[in-house]
Amino acid sequence: MRNYYYVILLGFLILGLANGSDRWVIGPFVRPAGNPVLKPDSTLVFVSPVTRDTIRWQAADVFNPAAIVRNGEIYLLYRCEDNPGAGIGRRTSTIGVAVSEDGIHFTKYKEPVLYPDSGVFFHYDYPGGCEDPRVVQTEDGLYMMTYTSWNLKVARLSVATSRDLYQWKKRGPAFARAYGGRFLDTWSKSGAIVTMFNGDVQVATKIDGKYWMYWGDHFIHIAYSNNLVHWTPMLDSAGRLMNVVSPRPKMYDSQIAECGPPAVITKDGIVLLYNGENAWGENASPSLAKGRYSVGELLFDRARPWKVIARTCGPILKPTLVDELTGQYKAGTTFVEGLVRFKGRWYLYYGAADSRVNVAIAE
Repeated sequence: MRNYYYVILLGFLILGLANGSDRWVIGPFVRPAGNPVLKPDSTLVFVSPVTRDTIRWQAADVFNPAAIVRNGEIYLLYRCEDNPGAGIGRRTSTIGVAVSEDGIHFTKYKEPVLYPDSGVFFHYDYPGGCEDPRVVQTEDGLYMMTYTSWNLKVARLSVATSRDLYQWKKRGPAFARAYGGRFLDTWSKSGAIVTMFNGDVQVATKIDGKYWMYWGDHFIHIAYSNNLVHWTPMLDSAGRLMNVVSPRPKMYDSQIAECGPPAVITKDGIVLLYNGENAWGENASPSLAKGRYSVGELLFDRARPWKVIARTCGPILKPTLVDELTGQYKAGTTFVEGLVRFKGRWYLYYGAADSRVNVAIAE
């Protein structure tokens, strides 16, 4: 129990580094016993609709999960990789689903629920696969997933929809229609839609008549939509993608600022958890290993979702456990993509070193 309170105290000290008042920050988060909550499983197989081969679809790694509450249970939609012998970015990814009544002990569905197939979007999804999902719900109960289509050439932020979290319909690249297709073949990832919680249900929410989404895996950009399927990126005065958040030299996010879970509207504004990579060169923070990923938080203006109000100066979560420091990504990660409110607590799910799925909990 003494160690538990030390962790809580440390969390408050870290949060005190936030710009301005720290009352807007979600947390502090504590890792419970039971991590990792998901591990690879080489016994699970399915027949690829592309190659017709039997694939051990999560033999290598499982990581980077979306999370959502449905019927009083937590569902994780998690990324799986098939080939332990291939390098980072060269495997085929699929998305699986697992369910839990307590947020820690999960039962996996035996086959992936989103994967490359021979449909109209094949040339976007294959051979790299479907990666890094985030999931929200609409007011009428439709589930919206943003994920990365990876063909080993260009990463494209894509959209899929479902009524039950098991059967998904691909809707194609999110930016396919914007500006006459100008950004269809532009590298795009990590779509975090703005939401509001209705009880434990996380619902996509309009601001000024539009849905909004933060996206990007180096800078954080912003886009808007009328239907959650077709998105229009906001541009700056020079006609380039608007960078609403950039990396900061000598800080934990000195190399990359990348969107985390769907953003949450609170009384203080819009809170977005994000993943920061420490630089590999002279801009690196001396307090973290070079290349290490940790987690920060951003507060945006509720009426102007592109305007940053506050930003944590120190990470709220960083790799400390063995499985967060040893895995596919050797520099270590706590890469967040799933945040739910469940039975009076926040449950934050993240990829540990691109190899396992862990959870941290906040009261």
